[in-house]
Amino acid sequence: MSASASYLARRAAQKERVRILYRRALKETLNWAVHRHLFYRDASDLREKFDANKNVEGLETIDRLIEDGEAEHNKWRHPDPYIVPWAPGGSKFTRNPPPPPGIEIVYNYGQEDHI
Repeated sequence: MSASASYLARRAAQKERVRILYRRALKETLNWAVHRHLFYRDASDLREKFDANKNVEGLETIDRLIEDGEAEHNKWRHPDPYIVPWAPGGSKFTRNPPPPPGIEIVYNYGQEDHI
């Protein structure tokens, strides 16, 4: 029973690693593709690479394929990846920070209070 439980646990871990690798590689493809039509072609090629090994059964073979895929992903990482402007590291991140405590901003735009 423990042999099958450890087998199932290892297969679940491998499936998770493959899922993470695919998502990372797909997001990395967006950094290299300038236009969407280029991205769609590259994403389709990437999916074909993953689907080619979908029916592999040996645990050691799967581990080797995952390690090779991770190594290839790290080799082709973009040197200047796209960052959403308002995310940490983006060009708009903390561009307009909140005012320090004690400073009050009045938004009456020149209207005076009439008593």
